[in-house]
Amino acid sequence: MTSSSASPLSSAWLAAMPILFVALWSTGFIGAKFGLPYAEPFTFLFVRFVLTLALLVPLVQLLGGGWPRGARLWGHIAVSGLLVHGAYLGGVFYGIYQGMPAGLASLLVGLQPLLTAVLAGPLLDERLAPRQWVGLALGLAGITLVLGGKLAPGDGLFQGFGIGALASVLVALVGISLGTLYQKRHCVGMPLLSGTVVQYLGAGVVLGLGALLFEERRIDWTPTFALTLGWLVLVLSIAAILLLMALIKRGEASRVASLFYLVPPVTALEAWILFDERLPLPALAGMAIAIAGVVLVVKGRAPASASPGAMRT
Repeated sequence: MTSSSASPLSSAWLAAMPILFVALWSTGFIGAKFGLPYAEPFTFLFVRFVLTLALLVPLVQLLGGGWPRGARLWGHIAVSGLLVHGAYLGGVFYGIYQGMPAGLASLLVGLQPLLTAVLAGPLLDERLAPRQWVGLALGLAGITLVLGGKLAPGDGLFQGFGIGALASVLVALVGISLGTLYQKRHCVGMPLLSGTVVQYLGAGVVLGLGALLFEERRIDWTPTFALTLGWLVLVLSIAAILLLMALIKRGEASRVASLFYLVPPVTALEAWILFDERLPLPALAGMAIAIAGVVLVVKGRAPASASPGAMRT
């Protein structure tokens, strides 16, 4: 009786896990929006990484799975971490810090599968299928519509943010795309949990230097900031990683990848509810077109796009 009642519950949990993962991941952009009024972006991320490492290292020992083997692999994993955490998160947080809406930042970096597919040609000798070229064209057209709807000539180029915010989020997009390819090529066999520790170490050192060189390193420890930091550390950097491990163990990673294009609209909905971030109808249409383009590209690629390096917030 216990097993028969547990089976439907277990099936429901397995079905909900990929959706839960995507829902949790979308809140990373919301967390940045909540926390950045109280800390500069590099300082914010450095503190987040330090706290995350303080929890992850004991988890590695507790859950086992071993550490990466050899100094060479450690170095490659650290470089991938610099790209998929340092460049990606640093660019996103700095862009939102400079006024870019969280929903728009999510959409721009959500084009990562498109850019990764393009870069995979010269870097990994992978060719794009015709459907993927169509997806790339749709993605670019959609982003043009979205950004065109935010144009405000004479007011810092865009409504509420300038070219610096856009440039930093584009750095994030390039960083995670290159990092995903670098990880695929040089980090084969990387243990997920302990490899994530090494990635956070590599990114944390660089972001710490960024905070030291370019920021005042002041933090206003308000309840809002403390709760936001706790959410990003415990839910995004710990719980979501463990959930991803469970999904991969059960063969569900490809399902996560196929659902990942839902992150931008979910983030946009959350940002509208929480911050009254609004997109005009042409921009909403552009978002739908861009997401359709990402879907076409993802459907034309191998499930390896579900690797940890492809999913960072």
